[in-house]
Amino acid sequence: MQTAVTDSNRSWVVLKFGGSSVAGAAGWQCIATRIRQLQTQHRVLVVCSALAGVTNSLQSIADGRCDDLDAALDDIIARHRQLLQDLGGEQFDPPMLALIERLRSCVPATASAQPLPAPQQAQIMAFGELLSTTLGVQLLALQGVASGWCNSCDHLTACAPPPHHPAHHAWLNAECECVSDATCQAAINALLGDRQALLAPGFIAAGSDGGTVLLGRGGSDTSCVYFAVQLAAERVEIWTDVPGLFSANPHQVGNARLLRHLGYMEAQEMAATGARVLHPRCLRPAQQAGIPVHVRSTRLADHPGTLISDQARDFGAQVKAILSRRGITLVSMETMGMWHQVGFLADAFAIFRQHGVSVDLLATSESNVTCSIDPGEQLLTPAQLQALEQDLQRICRAQLLHDCAVVSLVGRGIRTMLHRLAPAFEAFEERRILLLTQAANDLNLSVVVAAEHADNLVHQLHELLIPRHARIPEESVFGETWQSLQPGGERPAPPAQASWYRQHRDQLLTLADAHAHAYVYNLAVVRQKAAQLLAMESIDRVLYAMKANNNVHILRLLHALGIGFDCVAMAEVAHLQRTLQIRPEDILFTPNFAPVTEYQQALQLGLRLTIDNSFALQHWDGLLQGREVFLRIDPGQGHGHHQKVKTAGIHSKFGIPLNEVAQAAQRCRELNIRVTGLHVHIGSGLTLPDNWRRSAELLLGMLDLFPEVTVIDLGGGLSVAGKPGDDDLDLAQLDRLLLQVKQQQRERGGREVAFWLEPGRFLVSEAGVLLARVTQTKGKGDVHYVGLNTGMNSLLRPALYGAYHDIVNLTRLDAPQQQLVNVVGPICETGDIIGLDRMLALCEEGDVMLIANAGAYGAVMSNHYNMRAPAAELILGMD
Repeated sequence: MQTAVTDSNRSWVVLKFGGSSVAGAAGWQCIATRIRQLQTQHRVLVVCSALAGVTNSLQSIADGRCDDLDAALDDIIARHRQLLQDLGGEQFDPPMLALIERLRSCVPATASAQPLPAPQQAQIMAFGELLSTTLGVQLLALQGVASGWCNSCDHLTACAPPPHHPAHHAWLNAECECVSDATCQAAINALLGDRQALLAPGFIAAGSDGGTVLLGRGGSDTSCVYFAVQLAAERVEIWTDVPGLFSANPHQVGNARLLRHLGYMEAQEMAATGARVLHPRCLRPAQQAGIPVHVRSTRLADHPGTLISDQARDFGAQVKAILSRRGITLVSMETMGMWHQVGFLADAFAIFRQHGVSVDLLATSESNVTCSIDPGEQLLTPAQLQALEQDLQRICRAQLLHDCAVVSLVGRGIRTMLHRLAPAFEAFEERRILLLTQAANDLNLSVVVAAEHADNLVHQLHELLIPRHARIPEESVFGETWQSLQPGGERPAPPAQASWYRQHRDQLLTLADAHAHAYVYNLAVVRQKAAQLLAMESIDRVLYAMKANNNVHILRLLHALGIGFDCVAMAEVAHLQRTLQIRPEDILFTPNFAPVTEYQQALQLGLRLTIDNSFALQHWDGLLQGREVFLRIDPGQGHGHHQKVKTAGIHSKFGIPLNEVAQAAQRCRELNIRVTGLHVHIGSGLTLPDNWRRSAELLLGMLDLFPEVTVIDLGGGLSVAGKPGDDDLDLAQLDRLLLQVKQQQRERGGREVAFWLEPGRFLVSEAGVLLARVTQTKGKGDVHYVGLNTGMNSLLRPALYGAYHDIVNLTRLDAPQQQLVNVVGPICETGDIIGLDRMLALCEEGDVMLIANAGAYGAVMSNHYNMRAPAAELILGMD
């Protein structure tokens, strides 16, 4: 006989909803639905993260990176108000209004360039979760769900940090010891009363002094499990934007497979090695209490997702995931004196302990010990890393290698299957392996490489080691692919600005009939992108980096709009002069390691000339004496979407390094060289507006060295949303930041200068598509190929950078996307791949394929390799 469920025997279920889930109306509708589904059989506690992006905004306030505090707070409040309105609300309830006033009172009256003290940082950053849950009670009420608010700080108390941990960890990266607690259960039961659910803020707990502490980034997962342990919950449900753990990052590998059922140890290993769906710290207390953890998605609410429990079936030795973790620093400690020396490791690790640094991976030899650390996870600053390195120098020759990545093979019984893994290690050919370790628990094999290789390695290893069967048995650990779980089996929609081809489909198909393969440019899109830049109040001049695309029609349009040109070779200058009636002052010539003859020609033509190497100042004094030039400065650190497009830092060939700037200024004075502009460009594909603010402030700080400077050239690198789901660069925010920099310069009484931008890809990438035809299709086991009549001879970026370009079957544009394929070209090279793991309509010979976002660095980088002619260039509406 079935026992009736009463209030006294209803078990608890604790749900956690992440930032992307609580940021929109659909997420709160899912929360309300889930509460209704559970309430008759269970008591429900919902732990919420802050709205996506809010914690980042609060952190920028707390650590001194926010220049306009009022604007930042207004933006945070506006996002919550918009969410309320999206669900039919009008005005914030009194608790929300009171909380907003508390937030305003906690934020300093004026911005500071220095981080606030750790206790104040914790207090400010906690408001993200406080706001989301306080508003959440109102949002659920609008949907007819009666809920109450539960203060996490009343029930979760942080324990004292271990000795030698940095002091700020107690406030910003705390842990709680948690056991089933009858007193806590009684208090939360009373708080629930006859309500349908309680909402509790994640990420926060009470410190030993009663103040608010944080559980580290991603700590809401941990909050959820802590509550579950205290309440002796039946289960935990982690709701996020992906329906479980996958065999790779599904946003990176389209055919990544859902993992249906995992043990706690495997899941923790995955979380620690790069699976960002879960915080590694949350699984240990769940395992100790024997509480199952379900990982599910608000976007696929009916899908069971991944179950993590102690009942996971043992499938024997098996690789279940290929994961990567970036931002890793290697510490190499070398000395011949460690050979047979007792206690060297103890001395070394004592220094790590003294600096509060935890070691991750470790490899040893007779003369070298190398270990990895994760500075981001441990909240380590560059100064702290430098201090660690200096102290290690006392006992060995220490060196820190930055910008590394760990690629991990995760699964059971790795040691027993090394012979099966052997073919996969061919993926590492011609890639320098910096460190290799095999986990003592036999759950992972990890390799540290330069970060630029990580994405390609993950793709290759996943292809070799993870099964791709079209049909997976129900008892298998592997479930559906990420692509097949998308609505209708289709890929997410491409960025709107890049999908203009839909309304011009018929014209494009007509052009494809007349040309074997061709680039097609839409000048209206170029005009639109130019208008966005010309509307920026902070920017006084826009130059086009014509190396991105030198098509004459594009050059004429941009010139007619009043945009100047940045050239990197005299051949580009000659092409401009043949194409346009252009003044010398409208051209900025910025060569790099060019022969002296090009500098001579530029000066003879009266062009603006950029010097990016002290060599020219030291050795070409006769040429440059008395001339007017720009100087390109290397700020010391580059950024970009790929290592090969980072154009600053010690491993980049561009610019005068900071430690030579004063010497360059002195040399210019000696030669009577008038430096009228300072230039910086740190990379391509930059997404954070703050990059340009920092560059502007750096160059403004050099004005005393260069009294005749009137121009600050901030370079280009403005990102383009290439992948489905990518966000566009916030130009309005960039404009605001640069206007603030100009205003601050005026308030300081500093010299006013003009700000220039020199974008390339931003102006033309979305305007171009590449059309090609399917030549053949092929299936090799579970891998399917679609071959095109042109490849890396026309579009080199995917092979060179691993660049992503959206691909569609233009012939069958509205057909169901139901086949996962690799799109390749006809060039006799394994690397002739245009797109990996793309979900496309079934392709047939002769179909017209369209590669989007191909307007930049496409035709200009094309070649005649294999003596195959590259794609022609056409203008929509003109050819």
